[in-house]
Amino acid sequence: MKILFYGTKNYDEEFFTKLLPSYPGIEIKFIEANIHEETAALAKGYDAICAFVNADLGTSVIEVLHQQGVGLILMRCAGYNNIDLPTAHKYGIKILRVPGYSPEAVAEHAMALALTANRHTHKAYIKCRENNFALNGLMGVNFYQKTAGIIGTGKIGQAMAKICRGFGMKVIAFDLFPNKSLDFLEYVSLDQLLRESDLISLHCPLTDDTRHLINEESIAKMKDGVILVNTSRGGLIKTEDLIAGIRDHKFFAVGLDVYEEETDFVYEDMSERILPTSTIQRLLSFPNVTMTSHQGFFTVEALTNIAETTLDNAKAYMNGEELKNEVFS
Repeated sequence: MKILFYGTKNYDEEFFTKLLPSYPGIEIKFIEANIHEETAALAKGYDAICAFVNADLGTSVIEVLHQQGVGLILMRCAGYNNIDLPTAHKYGIKILRVPGYSPEAVAEHAMALALTANRHTHKAYIKCRENNFALNGLMGVNFYQKTAGIIGTGKIGQAMAKICRGFGMKVIAFDLFPNKSLDFLEYVSLDQLLRESDLISLHCPLTDDTRHLINEESIAKMKDGVILVNTSRGGLIKTEDLIAGIRDHKFFAVGLDVYEEETDFVYEDMSERILPTSTIQRLLSFPNVTMTSHQGFFTVEALTNIAETTLDNAKAYMNGEELKNEVFS
């Protein structure tokens, strides 16, 4: 079975190559180019392709992959909102993903963002490097005995809820499918969560129903001085409304690992280029906003789990076994 890996970095090659000897019959080729309509034809002669969260797997790309004889799309990530599922299924292309690689990795990064944005750690580091030991501009708030609102209580949301509980916070949550086994948190309506939370952390998938879940209306319902963190999907937040809320001093701090504009340049060094739009620069201009480059997953444990699950998915497909991680429309 031959698999073409699109959009790979050195760490992808390192972790997959390390495990490959345990999967006889699977051959991998790594290329740096990401998949889009112009590069999809490179998959000719391959049984499967492997892509990441920033891949373009829209209608035209799926059609080209079908023309090249590709029967399997392996996503080395949990999300699949970037795939035209109906077109893929129309052509009989199977889609397999990694539903849970390391929930704790993303949850720990979410809390790191919350703490950094709150206590201005990133600014304090730069000030100290410049021999500026003044504390002006670095005031934060305690998380202890505050209320944490978790939107989405899948594995990552649960891990974040446990971390917040460890900080001595009251934890409330909203999920369309509440998990009754989580006895350390209280499920409430979305409106109540927005109204009562001091820290709001987003951990739900991006769907038609959740797109722009955080918008002008929902921001207006939040407490003044709320802290907002997003390590899930950029499209959960309507960026223009977030910027307006920041300008109106609605937020004490904002921590973002994902954002709407990221697809074209995430994981790329853009330091010597002028970005085509200004949203990222506008967000970074605010002193109470902390941003990272979609790195919540980026731990040794998570990358190992991603590689192992992806190769397990490929092996199951190759051997005609049950596809436990198949994505359906």
